[in-house]
Amino acid sequence: MIKDKILIIDDESGIRSSLKGILEDEGYEVKTVDTGEKGLTIIKNENFNLVFLDIWLPEINGIEVLKKMKSFKEDTQVIMITGHGSVESAVKATKLGAFNFLEKPLSLEKVVLTAKNALRQKALEEENIQLRGRIKSHFQLIGKSPAIKNLKQQIQTTAPSNGRVLITGENGTGKEHIARLIHQQSPRKNKHFIQINSAAIPDDLIESELFGYEKDAFPNARKDKQGKMLIADKGTLFLDEIGEMSLKTQENLVRFLETGKFQPLGSTQSIAVDIRVIASTDKNIRELVTQNKFRKDLFFKLNVIPMFIPPLRERKEDIPLLINYYLEYFSKETGKKQKSMNKEAMKAFINYSWPGNVSELINVIERFVIMIKEDEIKSSHLFLLVEPREIQFMPGFNKNFPLKKARVQFDKEFIHKALIHNDWDLPRTAQELEIEQTTLEANINRLGIQFSS
Repeated sequence: MIKDKILIIDDESGIRSSLKGILEDEGYEVKTVDTGEKGLTIIKNENFNLVFLDIWLPEINGIEVLKKMKSFKEDTQVIMITGHGSVESAVKATKLGAFNFLEKPLSLEKVVLTAKNALRQKALEEENIQLRGRIKSHFQLIGKSPAIKNLKQQIQTTAPSNGRVLITGENGTGKEHIARLIHQQSPRKNKHFIQINSAAIPDDLIESELFGYEKDAFPNARKDKQGKMLIADKGTLFLDEIGEMSLKTQENLVRFLETGKFQPLGSTQSIAVDIRVIASTDKNIRELVTQNKFRKDLFFKLNVIPMFIPPLRERKEDIPLLINYYLEYFSKETGKKQKSMNKEAMKAFINYSWPGNVSELINVIERFVIMIKEDEIKSSHLFLLVEPREIQFMPGFNKNFPLKKARVQFDKEFIHKALIHNDWDLPRTAQELEIEQTTLEANINRLGIQFSS
């Protein structure tokens, strides 16, 4: 079980000692410092669930410490410790974000109760963060195929451990959602799940996002920035699209995985964190390693537990289950009567290759629920949804529409109609068009023919 960490900032050694003793007896991990400056330094370098902060401190008082701390650690709970006659200051502190305050002389029973309440509040806030993430990522691991059954078993076995996981699979297969499922079933489930997408962040910014930086580390660094690694302390760090990470950042990541420590940009001090690392990619990492585009040592360190998500076209038996699940899901989301799908439309869905995988299927089902007025989805609806997009560039003769482009569009529309007519059955469509199936598949890819978009 992961212990909650508590920091005590008080200049009286007797109070530090008594608070440390009673809180450690309750099972918490406790550290103490005697000045506000030391407190701010340690808070920058470590994550604490709760801080006991004396108002009257030498040099910098507790109110100023609270203000500075909240500027870079907004989610840390703070209980102010106040002497007689300074209750007004304590009330001011609560307005600045402190959870509560305790008056001296301290009642140890009240200390424990207030600490538990503060930590319970923090746990609820973090649980809400995770809940919002689960709602946003409504993908569930739905299916009865052997591949999905195996994946479910892998998640169940892997989740309770701290083993690093490398998730591979095509775009849209649900790699982020698998990572969330692992986190949700782990002992870290009530802590942060922090995601960083290497493909979405420029190379010159990825390190500052990952490791953070200190004020004046570079020209635009006007204040300290907490990196994703420190935010993820005690939780899970998900490195999405790891194959896009620069070699320089890969080198620093290897160092972290070896030591469990990292340095924010501009800092000479190493910070130790306890995080579980899950990475994902839709690239062939082994091939990138042979091309010297990905570090071999990083691959081995991340690939402790490999997980592969097969594309949807290779587990067609899962498609009806996914359709029924998301028809119900989006009906509830939109407040519409739940729709069903007839056999012909279902067959078309099963025969389609789903290049965008589960993500594409989810988008299509949502569109059907919103756009189709009838209670039953039929094969004719597939044509209605696709046709406007297919013919939008076919207005008849137009001097600004080149012959070459018109031919491409005609081929696209003609093949698309044939696919719809044959319920996306590729062998049957190829036979009707009198071409090889491999030629049909090549044309589908070349022309960008999709089920619906």
